[in-house]
Amino acid sequence: MSRVDRYLLAQLLAVFAFFSLVLVSVYWVNRAARLFDALIGDGQSFWVFLELSALTLPNVIRVVLPLSAFAAAVYVAIRLTRDNEMVVLQGTGMSYLRMLRPVAVFGVIVALMLALLMHVLMPLSRAQLTERQVQIAENITTRFLRAGEFLEPADGILVFIRSITPEGKLKDVFLSDARTDGTRVEYNATSALLVPGPQGPVLVMLDGVALVYSTGTNRLTTIAFDDLSYDVGALIGPAGRGPDVRELPTRQLREADDAMLEQMGLNLAEVRFELMSRHAQPLLAIVTSLIGFAAVFLGQFSRLGAWRQVLAAIVALALIQLVGNASAGPALRDATRAGLAFVPVGLGLGVVAAMVLWVSWPRRLRKRVPA
Repeated sequence: MSRVDRYLLAQLLAVFAFFSLVLVSVYWVNRAARLFDALIGDGQSFWVFLELSALTLPNVIRVVLPLSAFAAAVYVAIRLTRDNEMVVLQGTGMSYLRMLRPVAVFGVIVALMLALLMHVLMPLSRAQLTERQVQIAENITTRFLRAGEFLEPADGILVFIRSITPEGKLKDVFLSDARTDGTRVEYNATSALLVPGPQGPVLVMLDGVALVYSTGTNRLTTIAFDDLSYDVGALIGPAGRGPDVRELPTRQLREADDAMLEQMGLNLAEVRFELMSRHAQPLLAIVTSLIGFAAVFLGQFSRLGAWRQVLAAIVALALIQLVGNASAGPALRDATRAGLAFVPVGLGLGVVAAMVLWVSWPRRLRKRVPA
């Protein structure tokens, strides 16, 4: 790399680091605030909040890095124009396409960061986050077993427990279930125990009575019982679920066969599209960098700034994203169309080529005009 390339690359990386820090902080604080309300409201500790919020960071960084790359490219291009450094570079005979070389190198560096996130950190963090969420959902002590309080763990469910012994035995349990329209069931038990079940925890109530009231017939039925099992898995969330394709390692996606897909409840189309997306999305960092830098070439220097060019670049990126979202539908339905994940990358490179030709073509025409 020439000295000019190293200079531009250093400028881009420095500004990129600043924008990444700011945007990651803003995104993370926004998500962490909602996560904090949900976890603290369920009685979880502050350490659980820190753990889960840290597991969401890879996804936040994945969203932020292309935006930071675009913002850094635009900022550096505007500063070069404002300080007349762009004019000096053009005066040395450097073409617009040549000036994009350090920007492309910068985009490759950001793309490598994104590739590390997409192929390694994102699947690991998603899998760990899901595992911890299931563990928290199954933590009955914090969500369901709080003595001396009327709790509503789900819509239509009301629970009261007078006390809990050190051995985990529940004393004087009241449970009201009004989830079924037209019917209300109230359980009163002298004691109860929580035992594991195939679909989640089961509440075994001992020596009690069940009151079933039907609003349609206006009849109250009383049923005494020595022991009665009540599935509380629905109150704390499912005990388990099928794997998410985004949680699978890239190697497993590449080696997936029909038997494995059937066992996990996945289809070949979504597995192939996820695999292609993990290769295509890092390349979008190169596209956003080049579009942001090249957009500033489209207009002459103005005291009002380059807001028109920047707005045009943002609109172009939005259209590219819309095309990418539209192409995802056919790819998820047909495994042979997984390559549609690269459509936004190809479209973005086409936009960059059009920008460079737009600003370079008039100069060539002027050179051909005889003096």
